[in-house]
Amino acid sequence: MAGLNEIRAKFLEFFRTEGHEVVASGPLVPNNDPTLLFTNAGMVPFKNVFTGQEKRPYVRAASSQKCVRAGGKHNDLDNVGYTARHHTFFEMLGNFSFGDYFKAEAIEFAWRLVTAEFGLPKERLIATVYAEDDEAFGLWRKIAGLPESRIIRIPTSDNFWSMGDTGPCGPCSEIFFDHGDKIPGGPPGSPDQDGDRFIEIWNLVFMQYEQQADGSRLDLPKPSIDTGMGLERMAAVLQGTHDNYATDLMRALIVASAEASKSDPDGPHTVSHRVIADHLRSSSFLLADGVMPSNEGRGYVLRRIMRRAMRHAQLVGVAEPLMWRLVPALVRQMGDAYPELRRAEPLITETLKLEETRFRETLTRGLKLLDEEIEKQQGKGVLPGDVAFKLYDTYGFPLDLTQDALRSRGMSVDQTGFDAAMAKQRQDARAAWSGSGEKATEAVWFELREKHGATEFLGYETENAEGKIVAIVVDGKPVDEIAAGTEAAIIANQTPFYGESGGQVGDSGVLFTSGGAEFPVSDTMKKLGDLHVHIGKLARGNLKLGDIVEMQVDSALRTATRANHSATHLVHEALRRVLGAHVTQKGSMVGPERLRFDFSHPKPMTAAEIAEVETIVNRIVRQNVEVSTRLMTPEQAIEAGALALFGEKYGDEVRVLAMGHDENNDNGVYSVELCGGTHVRRVGDIAIFKIVSESAVASGIRRIEALTGEGARAYLVEQDRTLREAAGALKISPEDLPARVVSLMEERKRLERELTEAKKKLAMGGGSGGGAVETPVQEFGGVKLVARKLDGVNPKDLRGLVDDAKKQVGSGVVAFVAVSEDGKGAIAVGVTADLTAKFNAVDLVKAGSAAMGGAGGGGRPDMAQAGGPDGAKADAALDAVRAAVGELAGAA
Repeated sequence: MAGLNEIRAKFLEFFRTEGHEVVASGPLVPNNDPTLLFTNAGMVPFKNVFTGQEKRPYVRAASSQKCVRAGGKHNDLDNVGYTARHHTFFEMLGNFSFGDYFKAEAIEFAWRLVTAEFGLPKERLIATVYAEDDEAFGLWRKIAGLPESRIIRIPTSDNFWSMGDTGPCGPCSEIFFDHGDKIPGGPPGSPDQDGDRFIEIWNLVFMQYEQQADGSRLDLPKPSIDTGMGLERMAAVLQGTHDNYATDLMRALIVASAEASKSDPDGPHTVSHRVIADHLRSSSFLLADGVMPSNEGRGYVLRRIMRRAMRHAQLVGVAEPLMWRLVPALVRQMGDAYPELRRAEPLITETLKLEETRFRETLTRGLKLLDEEIEKQQGKGVLPGDVAFKLYDTYGFPLDLTQDALRSRGMSVDQTGFDAAMAKQRQDARAAWSGSGEKATEAVWFELREKHGATEFLGYETENAEGKIVAIVVDGKPVDEIAAGTEAAIIANQTPFYGESGGQVGDSGVLFTSGGAEFPVSDTMKKLGDLHVHIGKLARGNLKLGDIVEMQVDSALRTATRANHSATHLVHEALRRVLGAHVTQKGSMVGPERLRFDFSHPKPMTAAEIAEVETIVNRIVRQNVEVSTRLMTPEQAIEAGALALFGEKYGDEVRVLAMGHDENNDNGVYSVELCGGTHVRRVGDIAIFKIVSESAVASGIRRIEALTGEGARAYLVEQDRTLREAAGALKISPEDLPARVVSLMEERKRLERELTEAKKKLAMGGGSGGGAVETPVQEFGGVKLVARKLDGVNPKDLRGLVDDAKKQVGSGVVAFVAVSEDGKGAIAVGVTADLTAKFNAVDLVKAGSAAMGGAGGGGRPDMAQAGGPDGAKADAALDAVRAAVGELAGAA
């Protein structure tokens, strides 16, 4: 019996030998089709290749694509568990030709694979073709040798595929397997075709036309092939069953569920075990691809899937959370084929456990309310819509979960009443918001949020995606279209652009259309918490509502920003270890150029402390371990030791980032923090960490600015260049520069001392060198006066010179004036101790200062100093002192 893993491998190897490039599965969140909630077919990752927007280095490809159908147009959620073939998660095997081969080769490959390789008996196979496709009909007869009775013409759109209202399209051809007359059902195209006897196992799409808007079709210049074989269906056929849930992989998960719940896999809870097995796969793979449970968009669909499975776990009678215990069984079955499942196992386990624990806390209360309301209906068969809404709004029951719970009781929900209650809640919320004090200009964002819902953020997993424009805002008002040169804010249904929040700057990049419009995004803001708004100016073309835009984040800037953001986590922990546990984050700014981190600390960091922080961070960076992400409640995360970031607002769930390894910690992790920003995948992506400054922000708050990656490298290169230039100028090696600088500083101080002494001698010795303009010593009534203008003397040296002159005079008055480089004057006056009763230095210095336009002066009777703005009147200042001394001496 061929297992699913063997069938998948055999399929891919067959096409590899036929010249096909085996391509890994694309993500479940389609980056190239914003109209899809999830990837729901094997061709989705190749859509842009088929339309010509993207070129690949190969023209043939094969893949096993993971798919989810649980929301939107393709929604199988309600049927899962109750039928043999419905799944929310399934694998689509496919081979593709991008203008290389066409119908004949595709039919030949398909027939040879299912008959020669997989060994299906030819007599149990039927082919269908589009009614008008005579070419395919003839090829099935020629290649497969099928009689006309087993080639069925289907005239409906079931056998004609199109990508949309316009674009590539073409007829289909299907292969059906006949399970035999013991299974009820008729062949395709018959009234009983929905039975289980004839099962479609492979669909071949022949892309040969381009649908025009006027309804006409043109031949494609390079017809292409898109095929899809459901792995689960093929496995059922090869394993001799018509029930996908009886295949080896699904059976293993069902048995794991039964064993964990200590129940019979084939007993009264069969449907519940099938639901749990299917939903375990879809939940786990969505989590591995970055979707997190929430109350909006894809996250809401994930939560519905998870809670539906958890509800069935409760029906089985399991008292404790069950889903998370089944993850190892799933990883054993599919981890080799899908390595992302194994990598994300801790995240999947933690999230499932958290979600089920929280859901079980409300499930009992919600079901009690439901039972009470059912009793009130007295067999009416319809639950009032406001009751269903209360279950949704108060207890977190999605509507379909209530419908599922009522299903076994033969009841339904009043959908109209539910919708009315939902509308009333929105109206009340709007009324409450309008009185909250927000600026009137912000009202537009609330209206758009209410109309279109939250923006799906894809940026944790990708930097490129497609989005559908749902709103354009110009000057605070919504518009339908903009032309080149218009500044605008654009909202799409999904985006890889991060909106500024939590200290991380918004992304920049470009939005463009296949029609040539280009909208450079200069910034991305986040409004109302989850509405991502792209700010920019349309460079060329036109943009209108509904346009599909290719969205490209500036990868270089995002990469640098991620490194800086992750580095703030590492530096936060390093600061706590070096400075103490009192250190807490008080703010941050993370951009592509650098990071800024504010933290509580009462004094400046020493050079040794800064160096130690750098050493710790760089040691963790060199570990190059993977950064792990988990989803938890804020309370659980903080209880588990995670650090909450300053100023961040947290919802019901938070992303918890774990970075680095530290065997000294109980959990073996270096840093654990709550954070919704974008981060490196491995700490080694930070490359290098360098602190460039440490300063004060406010009392008790310090700030570090630092660089990582290329920024740090460029900074160190510049520092090295500066060092080598300085060493070169001194004609020494760089390592000798510190000692040489110390030596030069000491030499400079010695020379400055010698220069000061020389100036003093010149000042006291007279002559042209000292700048004296008068006879060195004058006498007034027997009182000696030394009054001199000193050139080239620093004003701060005046006091010392005056003191020395007083000693030489013995008894007398000394007045020196110096002029600074900016033309201001400074005057100092000294009086020897024996004369302070007759002459006051303060009065004398004020007279000199006034002559230079100054006011006041200060000092003691024996020494005073002052200044004036007009140094050109230095001589007048000395004359004023002479006059004052002469007057006082005469009076004496």
